[in-house]
Amino acid sequence: MNTTIYDVAREAGVSMATVSRVVNGNPNVKPATRKKVLDAIERLGYRPNAVARGLASKKTTTVGVIIPDIANIFFAELARGIEDIATMYKYNIILCNSDQNKDKEISLINTLLEKQVDGILFMGGEITEEHVTQFKRSPVPVVLAATVDQDGELPSVNIDYQQASFDAVTELIEAGHSRVGMVSGSLEDPVNGFQKFSGYKKAFTEKNLDFDDSLVAIGDYTYDSGIQAADTLMKVSNPPSAIFAGTDEMALGVIHGLQDQGKKVPEEVEVIGFDNTRLATMVRPTLTTVVQPMYDIGAVSMRLLTKYMNKEEVDEKVVVLPHRLEYRNSSTLK
Repeated sequence: MNTTIYDVAREAGVSMATVSRVVNGNPNVKPATRKKVLDAIERLGYRPNAVARGLASKKTTTVGVIIPDIANIFFAELARGIEDIATMYKYNIILCNSDQNKDKEISLINTLLEKQVDGILFMGGEITEEHVTQFKRSPVPVVLAATVDQDGELPSVNIDYQQASFDAVTELIEAGHSRVGMVSGSLEDPVNGFQKFSGYKKAFTEKNLDFDDSLVAIGDYTYDSGIQAADTLMKVSNPPSAIFAGTDEMALGVIHGLQDQGKKVPEEVEVIGFDNTRLATMVRPTLTTVVQPMYDIGAVSMRLLTKYMNKEEVDEKVVVLPHRLEYRNSSTLK
């Protein structure tokens, strides 16, 4: 049978209340008594019951993290930022993979609440009315990371995706490219689709250039869809001389797709990605890309959640972190 707090109290010759104070770090215990209890814990191999402690304190020091795809290098970097700050503030993580499926996301939210988590960090695609209803009903705080709530009602940490895309495409246009293609995610996705596409389209409007929707290919964020997009865009009657991809993984596919067609990057077609994942330095030529500080988004979102969980003052619930362009060899931009 598992060792209980009663066994430790009996072994140390103290009350269960004293053992509880030692386990919970209460400073109001004499050093000699604390040592006696800790020695007893060591001898008996006692491990506090986290569930029981949570019921007593109404806190489990556990945070639920819902992530679309832990195998995706982008989300892995975000998760690392979350984990580091969670550890700093002594929270444990329950990591859930949602496959960016709405029904699964809703189910995971309810499962985490049933497990009495103290808060939830959510990363996903479209935030529907059903999501918002679930979040508002939640008895614990919810923070969005790299995920946009169009109404701005929910606490969140992001960059300005539209502005970042606008900046990247504007630089290409100013470098002399009047035909800039885009590999976008689904336009129903508010971040990797709609917002980035909106920034792309806005760059043409601002520069008084005609927008040509034949220069837009829709991918699914994967390397293979980038290869397919390169093939599609190069078959346009007047193909682009530069391509902006909504993610680094799709940009890698674009580069290799172009190379498979005998095109030189960047001499014949320049390519810009988005995210600045480690993939950007693994491809040849190395990838010029928009820097989205994934680790920082994860870390800041976790810190924001700790503020809500600990009822600290929150100055800004919608946090927008800075972005920039990292120039490498897939473009001639400097």
